[in-house]
Amino acid sequence: MSSYEEAYAYLERRVDALKTNKTGDEKETEAEVFDKKTLMTIYEFMKDGYIDSVHYPISTGKEGNVFYATDEENEPMALKIFRTSTSTFKRVAKYVEGDPRFKGVTGNRWKLIYAWVNKEFKNLDRYMQAGIPVPEPITFAQNCLLMEYIGDETGPAPQLKDVVLEDPDETYEDVLSFIIDGWQEAHLVHGDLSEYNILMTEDGPIMIDVGQAMTKDHYNAKELLERDIHNINSFFRKRDADVVTDAEVLEETLSDNGDEEE
Repeated sequence: MSSYEEAYAYLERRVDALKTNKTGDEKETEAEVFDKKTLMTIYEFMKDGYIDSVHYPISTGKEGNVFYATDEENEPMALKIFRTSTSTFKRVAKYVEGDPRFKGVTGNRWKLIYAWVNKEFKNLDRYMQAGIPVPEPITFAQNCLLMEYIGDETGPAPQLKDVVLEDPDETYEDVLSFIIDGWQEAHLVHGDLSEYNILMTEDGPIMIDVGQAMTKDHYNAKELLERDIHNINSFFRKRDADVVTDAEVLEETLSDNGDEEE
């Protein structure tokens, strides 16, 4: 047996526990997530010393699954595995082909999905450099993204939608900063911001799922910005926060006259 075949067989055994006790739909999803290319990418992460074990799924999203992983010192990380199916390709294509940072990446399903992973890594880094709380990106390859785990020993941090807010006004201000500072400092617009992709920790909210975020010079950026503002204001009105109007948030966000960057 070649070293490649040994590595593949080894990884199949390591992830087999993730595929047991599943319903039919869940088994199909896991089979799609852990295809041969993905297993070999995980193996490369192991060889390079990034991770030692992949344990259990944290969440299932439209584009991929997130798994709890640990390194050799048992430090936690989140491993996001993007599906490579045609349906995923169709969803992400418009966000990659329309991003000026990825000019020329078009048509090919594999190239687009790998570009999407690259894009989420870059967006996480830009948000983090701008001081906006997001999971710290660690590395990426093929259809896999390794990043900081947001949670504790009891489990991942809950989504904003599932939390009873002690101070809705303070949380609202924090989340508005994701939009305003994201535009002014990171030069990005999330484009799909809602209570579903914000995690709540003891230190406050953290923004996740930033793969679709566009640079603010994108032709559709203002429309995406308006959608984010509307979604966040709608949620916090229901939580009795002191919400300002969509128009006021938009005006404050666009008041920045700094240089736009790609």
